[in-house]
Amino acid sequence: MSRLPFELFLALRYLRPKRTSVSIITLISILGVMIGVAVLIVVIAVMSGFDREWREKILGFNAHVEVTRLETPGVLQDWPRLLALITNTPGVKAAAPVVEGKVLAEVAKSKTESLYDSPVVRGVQPGLEKTVSLIPRSLIAGNYNLEGRGALIGRDFATGMHLQVGDRLSVYSPEEIKRWKKIIDEKKDEAILPSELEVRGIFDIGFSDFNFLFIVTSLETAQDLYDIGTGVHKINIILNDPLQAPQVQVALGGRLGGDYKVVTWIQNYSDLFNTLVLEKNMIFFLLFFIVLVAAFGITSSLITFVVQKTREVGVLKALGASRGQIVWIFLSQSIVVGVIGVSIGLVLGLVALEYRNPFLRFLSNLAGRDLLNASIYKLYDLPSHLLVSDVVTICAGSMVICILAGVIPAWSAGRLKPVEALRHE
Repeated sequence: MSRLPFELFLALRYLRPKRTSVSIITLISILGVMIGVAVLIVVIAVMSGFDREWREKILGFNAHVEVTRLETPGVLQDWPRLLALITNTPGVKAAAPVVEGKVLAEVAKSKTESLYDSPVVRGVQPGLEKTVSLIPRSLIAGNYNLEGRGALIGRDFATGMHLQVGDRLSVYSPEEIKRWKKIIDEKKDEAILPSELEVRGIFDIGFSDFNFLFIVTSLETAQDLYDIGTGVHKINIILNDPLQAPQVQVALGGRLGGDYKVVTWIQNYSDLFNTLVLEKNMIFFLLFFIVLVAAFGITSSLITFVVQKTREVGVLKALGASRGQIVWIFLSQSIVVGVIGVSIGLVLGLVALEYRNPFLRFLSNLAGRDLLNASIYKLYDLPSHLLVSDVVTICAGSMVICILAGVIPAWSAGRLKPVEALRHE
């Protein structure tokens, strides 16, 4: 004799495939729940992965807080004094001076042909930069040597400009271009030679914008390039806790005075991260409609069950089954469908996440193009970050929807009167 409660025993018997359309509808319902949960798990984990990876790369390459001068041209000549004040501020982990600006870069392919691009040159103090940036730890070729006219470039910039360690490139700062224009306008017989940098290393941050847009050189080289003497453009600050940036901003504003502008990473990138959160939430609610569609399948299958089993319900009630027991027989079916669908969907979603990148490469080869274009998505691999809270929300939400889908049919079965049910044809 079965040890299961008779409500669950009957529910499982009704769910067994028979030569009727009911079992097919049940299987379709399970399939719908399974697909809905799996898709939700994969998509939400990928969206969370993008948020985490972008946040880590951006905060690893850029400052948590930046200090610049309010007045134009915005050169900090007294940066050693500011650096001392900043490093003694509570919450500050490290700080470093930076010279940063756009340049025109030229690489000669031959005597008559050159490649051009417009990267950003970042001048740094090699020792201090190790405390505030991922670059020294992200070299894939060469070494961290910025002495003389040494420079580090990103892997995408190196690929696009056909550069290797030991090669040279010419860079033209806006100041040099202005001097050229002045010479041309005044028709002077004078030549200005561009600054020439030697590639000492190639870095890979894992973020395409940084790998393509930046050239890192010494502070002295960048100061010469922009003709700002011993000044710097800004001071980059790394905090013990990036989320404390607003509090540190207020503290620095009071310490440094009104001649300086203090900007946090939250202000610089709030639009980007807010958009990611909004997209994640919108996709979450939209994809939940897959589970809702499956719930309609559960409702329709249970309604069909109730109609087909009306006489059996009458017999059960005549034998003494209560309304609650009848309700539980049919409600248990929706619970079983939900448990099976959610469980398989969860496993399927986890497997899909584990093999997401090989599968994406397979699809890219099949389509003949890169489906994860780094110039658009900024990353080279499909990220994933599965939060326990997301898994609980998806699985619990799907189960609630499945249970609610069975309430109306189960309630209608419980309200059947024995005499009327036994007369049903």
